[in-house]
Amino acid sequence: MSSHPVAETVASLMPRAKAELAELVAFKSVADFDQFPRSESEGAAGWVADALRAEGFEDVALLDTPDGTQSVYGHLPGPEGAKTVLLYAHYDVQPPLDEAAWTTPPFELTERDGRWYGRGAADCKGGVIMHLLALRALKADGGVPVHIKVIAEGSEEMGTGGLERYAEEHPGLLEADTIVIGDAGNFRVGLPTVTSTLRGMTLVRVRIDTLEGNLHSGQFGGAAPDALAALIRVLDSLRAEDGSTTVDGLAPETRWEGLQYDDAQFRTDAKVLDGVGLIGSGTIADRIWARPAVTVLGIDCPPVVGATPSVQASARALVSLRVPPGVDAAEATKLLQAHLEAHTPWGARVSTEQTGQGQPFSADTTSPAYAAMAEAMAVAYPGQEMQYAGQGGSIPLCNTLAALYPHAEILLIGLSEPEAQIHAVNESVSPEELERLSVAEALFLRNYARG
Repeated sequence: MSSHPVAETVASLMPRAKAELAELVAFKSVADFDQFPRSESEGAAGWVADALRAEGFEDVALLDTPDGTQSVYGHLPGPEGAKTVLLYAHYDVQPPLDEAAWTTPPFELTERDGRWYGRGAADCKGGVIMHLLALRALKADGGVPVHIKVIAEGSEEMGTGGLERYAEEHPGLLEADTIVIGDAGNFRVGLPTVTSTLRGMTLVRVRIDTLEGNLHSGQFGGAAPDALAALIRVLDSLRAEDGSTTVDGLAPETRWEGLQYDDAQFRTDAKVLDGVGLIGSGTIADRIWARPAVTVLGIDCPPVVGATPSVQASARALVSLRVPPGVDAAEATKLLQAHLEAHTPWGARVSTEQTGQGQPFSADTTSPAYAAMAEAMAVAYPGQEMQYAGQGGSIPLCNTLAALYPHAEILLIGLSEPEAQIHAVNESVSPEELERLSVAEALFLRNYARG
């Protein structure tokens, strides 16, 4: 770590950062109020609002967004005539999945083998703490040289679009010269990385009906059309023999020109079982950053335990399609729905419903903000040069902000490197990454203010 004064300040603040992250992780702030109490999300929002007020932020507000969740906003005035930088993170988290599969409780921040474990530790409550650390370090070393706006979203993981719609209805609120999205991650621990592209996504629910009710499989099986079997055929049609995504009309062969992802490293990062092959064609980077990718997220059908010998009358699935830059997510949705309907066999009745969408994103990496970040990361990560990578995931707000503020430069950094296992059990954050990225963000703000 650098011996820069800002780095020394951040290092001294790390025990406080750990205590604060533990407080924030303790809120079960999953923005699915059928599964988790609304009060947990509201508690986390209140925590963030209090933290901003304590740092001298003005106009701190809990924004009631159209999807029924709250985003937290605050403004920290800088010197007169200074540029404005918007810092983004989200305090909502993915459900913990199987809590019994966690080594330690998901909502208790726990240190183990040099990492801090807990749901949201990296994605993206750690991002909230990263912004606070960067600002505190600047305040201790001469002051914050730009106007700062902070927005902490409350439903990013649900893809319900509340903050996007709120921003469109209040177009001046989040306007900035540069936007730092703290919800991405380094390509690997210790390699400073900005994410220059994001895949978009669409979520489609498909339902197939064949019978008025379930039938005895001995009496009717063999001639009666099985809705679950029909659904399995439809879902299988979304992949070629090698596992590549095949949605009729969607180009599958785009290429990634930047940082490459070693096959063996990917197998390790993805924890692929020995002897199991990777799917798709082209380079790993092509497959995960530049091409469409379909995933069946869930199927409604009888569980194995308690199943009866029946031909199924109805079956449903939720299908996700990741959409690469250069493809319109709305157009991809239409193609996916048309594909599902066209590949339904036996004249079965099929219906599709879109439940979520986000557009892909591509940044201008030649802008002054990128130069300022590269200089900052070289100090925070001595001997390392900033890398440009794609990300297979989606941050729908990026495109909303890019459309609202076409002049704004958008950078994506964050704590979600491969070892963090975001969205999986045993999510964790590297405290070293939190420390170094906080230093990088602080120095970026100073470099950017200097121009």
